[in-house]
Amino acid sequence: MPTPSTVITLSTSRTLGLVAVASGEDYEQAHQALEEAGFNRLRNGAYTASLADAQAARRTASALVHHAHAHGATLVTSPRPHLGDIGIEIASRLPGTWSAELEIYSHPLWQDDLWYGLWEAGEIHQALEGHRIPFASVLKNGTGTELLLVERPGHRSGYLLGALTDHEKEDVRDDPATPRTMVLPADPGLAAHAVTHTFLPAYRRALHHRDLNTVLSALERIRAEHQTLQAIKDSGRYSDAVPLGDSRLIAGVERDFADHAWLEFRHVLEHAPLLLSRCRPAATAWPADDAALTQLREALVHSQDAWVEWNDLRHDLYSIPRALPAHEWSQVRGQLGLAVLPAIETWLAHSDAFAREVRAAVPGGPVALSAPSPRLLTARLAPPPTPRTSTAHR
Repeated sequence: MPTPSTVITLSTSRTLGLVAVASGEDYEQAHQALEEAGFNRLRNGAYTASLADAQAARRTASALVHHAHAHGATLVTSPRPHLGDIGIEIASRLPGTWSAELEIYSHPLWQDDLWYGLWEAGEIHQALEGHRIPFASVLKNGTGTELLLVERPGHRSGYLLGALTDHEKEDVRDDPATPRTMVLPADPGLAAHAVTHTFLPAYRRALHHRDLNTVLSALERIRAEHQTLQAIKDSGRYSDAVPLGDSRLIAGVERDFADHAWLEFRHVLEHAPLLLSRCRPAATAWPADDAALTQLREALVHSQDAWVEWNDLRHDLYSIPRALPAHEWSQVRGQLGLAVLPAIETWLAHSDAFAREVRAAVPGGPVALSAPSPRLLTARLAPPPTPRTSTAHR
């Protein structure tokens, strides 16, 4: 027998009519009830019934009451408009080109998938810990920005907005760069205004700080390897004091370093150009940093051939088949690393100037995010304090 926790949430849409979303461990029973009552299933998993014919709509509603009871599902009527409509209305008012798509997490475990993409530490974080979130609207701008819109639990109106990312994150609750939840009003126009003028500027500052952390983290890992390499070359011995013997062994050590260094320097090549473009040393307390930043920009220019080659190879399945042996991949990375070694050394030499100038160039002016984050980006988002013992499969 289905559990009483199986719920069918009903809301109204100006375009879809009556919208039903099933949730709970026995959500499939609720799906059967909706289909037997004459509802039509949408691609995203929601069900709809037209409200154009009042008499037909009453018959459908009456049938749903009967079939829901037969399948052990509880009917809940939402006081809010259909969230899919709200997401679309907000997206249409944001600057640029945005879209909105309703996602449904029918099984209680499915909402746990949100933990690993959620980049925020406010009320949405708390909502996921303590409430069922059976559906959400994901807003996208087509250039990598994704926002999560959910109904505010415990309130009859209003919404919560948070950021999503597939980038590695610090513990969001300790990182001052983490965007905070924004509580949005029920009116889509007012909500879009708040997103445009408050949330998105804060989000851009958070991205700036995150990218800086990514670059600095990569440089620190390269620095540690580079110091080890220099110590080996200066002493003529491996770190365990075994003599190198001849120049071929030294060349091998350099290739190994270049292999690992390239993997890290990719992050610099990806994120540093935009960060450098925002820097204005003359407007800071360190105008003399301009010379260092010029050298850093030149180092990036000199690395472009290697960067283009790497990206071409990655996307050319004929040049680099998926089954390419690991040692051949290592050779490719090592060659690219050796090609950009002078650029890497330039970046290691001037990383302090880069860090302070980028911190001074936070979009929107010096705010809390201009201070360095307490930890570099080394860990993924921690799961909820009381993780579930089983995993859902959709």
